[in-house]
Amino acid sequence: MTRLAANLSMLFTDRPFLERIDAAAAAGFRAIECVEPYVAPAAEVAERLRRHGLAAALFNMPPGDWAAGDRGYGADPARVDEFRRSIGVALDYARATGCRTLHLMAGKIAPGADRAACTRTLVDNIRLAADAVSADGITLVLEPINTKVDMPGYFYDTTAAALEIIDAAGRPNVRLLYDIYHMQIMEGDIARTIERLLPRIGHIQLADNPGRNEPGTGEINYPWLLGRLEALGYGGWIGCEYKPAGDTASGLGWAKPYLA
Repeated sequence: MTRLAANLSMLFTDRPFLERIDAAAAAGFRAIECVEPYVAPAAEVAERLRRHGLAAALFNMPPGDWAAGDRGYGADPARVDEFRRSIGVALDYARATGCRTLHLMAGKIAPGADRAACTRTLVDNIRLAADAVSADGITLVLEPINTKVDMPGYFYDTTAAALEIIDAAGRPNVRLLYDIYHMQIMEGDIARTIERLLPRIGHIQLADNPGRNEPGTGEINYPWLLGRLEALGYGGWIGCEYKPAGDTASGLGWAKPYLA
């Protein structure tokens, strides 16, 4: 069964954050995900989810100042203390909301930075965070993000690069976040790649390409691909992390078979 989660950082953005939870429920979603639940108190986010019977499928660990260009800082040797503080914040929200999957963002690497030092920092930070959340049954996921269109300079942009970091960290509760849109741009061969990597995937996200809009607006055959994921036995959430071509509700026709 295909299980869709509304990404509240992309969908229903014409309203305040907590009201986006209401809108996701009204649209038929059974779960949400987002970059920053931290814009509202954890208790209020949890209460709104309980009110609608929604699950928190995933959210990011604090990614830094998003408006200023931060995209996480897990690989930044100068921000280790900040990263350590962020673990407790993320854990508080995960406990309040019942979220059991956290996205740890490595961040962008500056031109000329010592990549080996950044890698050591990232691996150490992943181990620290993974150990801190393991008793709560929480999985950390790392997402390779395309550097061609959306996030030039991001620390890893292919599944192989992200898995190399995951292997170096050596923690059983660290897995891959596979974003179909990003990996269509960077790698292609989506169906066979997912089939090969499925045992290592902890979460999936979608958007069509080009444009990063809803399924049906681009080149990816989502009815076939979602059916293939079901046939492979994927039972996790699929986050709808796309930019609606119009307003969110009018663009949800593609999702009706999965939200019924």
